Parts: sequence; structure tokens; C-alpha cells
Amino acid sequence: MFEPIQPVVPDDVVAHRLLFIEPLLTAEAFGTVIDELLNTVCGKLEAIGQGARRLDLLFERIDGSMQAIRIGTAAPSRHAAHLAHLLRERLETVDPGLGVEAMQLCVSLAETQAFRQAAGLVDGDRPETSIAALVDRIENRLGPGSVWRAASVESDVPERSVAAVPAIGDAPATTWPLTLPRPVRLLDPPQPVEAIALLPDQPPVAFTWRRKRHRVCRADGPERVHGEWWRRSAEVAAVRDYFAVEDEDGCRFWLFRRGDGADPATGDLRWFLHGLF
Repeated sequence: MFEPIQPVVPDDVVAHRLLFIEPLLTAEAFGTVIDELLNTVCGKLEAIGQGARRLDLLFERIDGSMQAIRIGTAAPSRHAAHLAHLLRERLETVDPGLGVEAMQLCVSLAETQAFRQAAGLVDGDRPETSIAALVDRIENRLGPGSVWRAASVESDVPERSVAAVPAIGDAPATTWPLTLPRPVRLLDPPQPVEAIALLPDQPPVAFTWRRKRHRVCRADGPERVHGEWWRRSAEVAAVRDYFAVEDEDGCRFWLFRRGDGADPATGDLRWFLHGLF
């Protein structure tokens, strides 16, 4: 015999449940309940200084079965209007059956969110305008994995130190070192250039890229990258000396010279352009 199972919600999870006298069947009725649930849940989140990263809305049908929808956010949020908009867009996936007798909203993932004062006296109900809100709406409409972002990867090789990850999800534990600035654009693969350097351990005084000669006025480096010797690819395992240079027009480039590190005279001393600042 079929026996309905009621989900167990941990005590530390922010949640709120509403039981109805009459079963609900329409999306309009669900939308009204969503507003009431979010007002309570967002109030609880504000009291503990947290914001929702993932919300689960449970629909308890009168036949004992359960329907559920889930939304995620790119950044912690307790903006009730924004979260309600995301939930309403998913209502079309809910089958109420003979009716829904109760709805429960659970914050299955939350993160710390600092308190922020509204821009004005009448701006409290204005929708969020940050890029995170836009990402939430695109992801919610097109489906999980439709929006990607760049995340850091533990690797000294520049082209392997970044990866595309879903915009909505747990943040990676690693971050880029702030003391080692990186160009906003990496060239894949690095492009060979003709460079003139007075000494092996000094930056070039000039280089030619795409038939245009650039005279170097300022330079910083070298930054030695030893590569990943355990990789089979010679390009990934090679030793590189990087220089950040600036030409007469103020354009900044990220150049590197190939070498074995022990004796540059016996190594590969070709120059490559790897990025643009």
C-alpha cells in the first residue's frame, strides 16, 4: 500500500510552510502564496545576515504526492521580488493534480550577505539591477548550465589556470594571486613574434607582431614559470620567462621567452605574445 513520505527539514535550514483550507489549482494562487512565503523567508535570512543561493519550493498535493521546483542565484540574495520572479517562471512545470493542500519554501543553500542600505527612501522595493540578477533570469529561463563564468584553477601555466564553470553554483576554493597581474585577454595559442633583446634575462627593446614594429618603453619582469613537468605536452612543461611591456603608443603586452632555465644559450629562445592588457 502506498504510504506518503514527508521530507525531514534540518533545524538550521531557513524554511516556511503554509497549509491551505481549500486546495489550490491555479498559477495565480500559487503566485500569491510565493509572495507570502518569500516575505517570511527573506525576513529570516535578513535577521541572520544571510542570502539565498538555492531555493526549493515544495507542493504537497492532496493525493499525498509531492511536486518541487528549484532555483539558484549567482550571488546571495534576499530580494523577495527578484526571487518571486524566478519562482513564478518555473510554475509551468508544476502539475497540481487534484489540488495542492500545502506549500513549503526551503533555503537549501545560503551564504553570508552583508547588510546594504537602500539608495533612497523609496527604493526599497526596486528590483535588483546587478549583473547577478541578470544571470539568474537567463539561467532560470534557458536552463541549468546555460551561463558560464571564468574561474581560477591551481596551475602555474597561464592557459591552464582558468576554466569555464557554471555561473550558478558553488564558488571554487582557489583565486588568482593579486600580486601577479594577468592580462584581460589571453591568446590561444601564443603567437610568435620577432624580438630584439640585449641580454637573455632582459626584456626586448623592440618586437614585431603582425608586421608592426613595437618599440618597448617600459617593462616589468621576468616572471619565471617552470611549467608542469609531469605533463606530456612540451608546450605545457616548458620553462617560460614572462615580461609585461609597454610600447610608445601606451599599449601593453605580455611576452614570454622560451628557455630551459639552467642555460638559456642552449634552450629555445623564441619569443611569443601571450596576452594583451
